[in-house]
Amino acid sequence: MFDIQAIPAFSDNYIWCLCDRSSGKALVVDPGQAQPVEDYLESQQLVLDTILVTHHHPDHTGGIAGLAKTFPNVRITGPEDSPFKGTTNPIHPGDEVVWQGLTFDVMAVPGHTLDHVAYYSETEIDDRPVLFCGDTLFVCGCGRLFEGKPEQMRQSLESLRALPDQTGVYCAHEYTLANLRFARSWLPDDKALEQFEQDCQARRDRGEPTVPSSIGAEKTLNPFMRWDQPEVIESARQYAARQGLPCDSADSVFAAIRHGKDHF
Repeated sequence: MFDIQAIPAFSDNYIWCLCDRSSGKALVVDPGQAQPVEDYLESQQLVLDTILVTHHHPDHTGGIAGLAKTFPNVRITGPEDSPFKGTTNPIHPGDEVVWQGLTFDVMAVPGHTLDHVAYYSETEIDDRPVLFCGDTLFVCGCGRLFEGKPEQMRQSLESLRALPDQTGVYCAHEYTLANLRFARSWLPDDKALEQFEQDCQARRDRGEPTVPSSIGAEKTLNPFMRWDQPEVIESARQYAARQGLPCDSADSVFAAIRHGKDHF
């Protein structure tokens, strides 16, 4: 009944479209641009009735006003405590959002921004649970800390790490190859990362996206999800010593990794 499609936007954004083919209804996540969404919906003969917003950045919200003009009855769902004030259905962490019988749990995931939320449904779509995580978790990366602190982001990722391994990770950007260049520099002896980089390069060479990922894959590959693994801790200690940073806790290990990526 349901399927999820990636609508490319800007140079590297993905606007996720959740489609209910039986009713002709569609839900989109973080529409930074209206036109690509309108073009896709028209081509598929779908009507937009719900928008999910993860955070306030313009590349995630810039298309909402235009879509609301085209679809005046659309429900715009997003965090109430947010600089973005265009929601018609404000939500809070711990709330549930129901669409076409699917239930999404609203998770607080501050770090990239303070208002950031993620939407998780344990109902399987394309044979697995679904996580729309915006800019909190990327394939082999995580969002830059524009507003939050490293400990907030680590705790947010810890909450995502606790989801079932098979959960599909529908993040909002095609940053994978850049993230992998950093990850490989941090963990040069990691053979799984080396193979994954080759696989992702081949996908991009074919014009294919590297997303979605899965929670299980990110726990295995992503250094930002591996702050408690010995090889990641050792790399963090070496980096922190060179930079004069602390590295004596899970939060400081994570902070060292984030600092390393920011200055890579």
